[in-house]
Amino acid sequence: MNNYKVNSDRLWESLMKMAKIGETEKGGVCRLALTDVDKEARDLFVEWCEDSGCKVTVDEMGNIFGRREGKNSSLAPVMTGSHIDSQPTGGKFDGIYGVLAGLEVIRTLNDMDLQTERSIEVSAWTNEEGSRFAPAMIASGVFGEVFDLDYGLSRKDAEGKSIGEELERIGYAGSEKCGGREIAAFFEAHIEQGPILESEEKTIGVVQGVQGMRWYDIEVIGMESHAGTTPMDRRRDAIVCASRMVDALDKIGNDNRPDTRTTCGVFEVSPGSRNVIPGRVNFTADIRHPDSDTLTKLGMNYKEICQKIAAEMDIELKFEEIWYSPPIKFDENCVKAVAEAANSLGIENRPITSGAGHDAVYLSNVAPAGMIFIPCEDGISHNEIESASKDDIAAGCDVLLNAMVDRANAV
Repeated sequence: MNNYKVNSDRLWESLMKMAKIGETEKGGVCRLALTDVDKEARDLFVEWCEDSGCKVTVDEMGNIFGRREGKNSSLAPVMTGSHIDSQPTGGKFDGIYGVLAGLEVIRTLNDMDLQTERSIEVSAWTNEEGSRFAPAMIASGVFGEVFDLDYGLSRKDAEGKSIGEELERIGYAGSEKCGGREIAAFFEAHIEQGPILESEEKTIGVVQGVQGMRWYDIEVIGMESHAGTTPMDRRRDAIVCASRMVDALDKIGNDNRPDTRTTCGVFEVSPGSRNVIPGRVNFTADIRHPDSDTLTKLGMNYKEICQKIAAEMDIELKFEEIWYSPPIKFDENCVKAVAEAANSLGIENRPITSGAGHDAVYLSNVAPAGMIFIPCEDGISHNEIESASKDDIAAGCDVLLNAMVDRANAV
């Protein structure tokens, strides 16, 4: 395998320029999907792709593709990419690193005047985070034939605006069909979003697969009543009931260590008056595990616990699973290409399983896929203080470049 190197200064500069779009006071970004700042970042990415000689297309879900032609354009391309959108208090590396690393691969191939047998494509996937529109990874899910197009376009945010409407508004409702084409291999470079690589002083995580996850929307309905006049034994207090359910969720996670993750990320109380017993609570539950059967059992167990708590308190319960992403294992050849690239470059690496969902999960349904992790400081992500070093960012992109060239010349 070759030992090509990217231009680390150019990659870092591009990341810092992009980080100015949606920049927050604490140094992170707020770039929710299909907002005006997301459009601004998309426009800059498209401009950079075109400046690099790429043919740019946009599909029906707003996914962006920049294509550098290979020697044989009839062959399926090798693709890389990630996402531009962020969490409300997101970091400046999550997602966008994988997009701009892919662009840097193309820029470096241009510098070297090296044409691969297969075409190379860099992609930016719509609404990976799932923060504005649920579920997460919706557009790569349509491309990967997990969701149909109508479902994807109809997802709405808290204000009732749909993905389809917002794509039209910002000018990214593309005409290309979403999916339905052959991809020879897909690679995604990403920060680890966990502490393992940093703690073990490894620069590259050779991702073997991704743990499964289930998302639930839960509504707890009691009865509003006066806080001063309603005896404690006569109350149907929705917040007390919901709090016990959240505590049960945390207990499930702790009782099933080390592989289980449980989180309540949203908790909304109504009517929200200090002297009214809450009559309604809406909250979310996120349960993750690398084994499919175990994940299913944990979800069923949690639902039964919530039903029991609600019945004991004479509370109405609505419990809905809104998303399931199964555990997956990445393609052996893609994993091998990443490992061999890291070893050939002399970069310390280890096999690793991703605890977070990524667009590569759904791409793996329709293409051989693999991922490259680099460390992030203290394992912190989905946070404005998220940080990664310039050297690690360059090393991950070096591995991406060599793995992609290897696959793009395998015909």
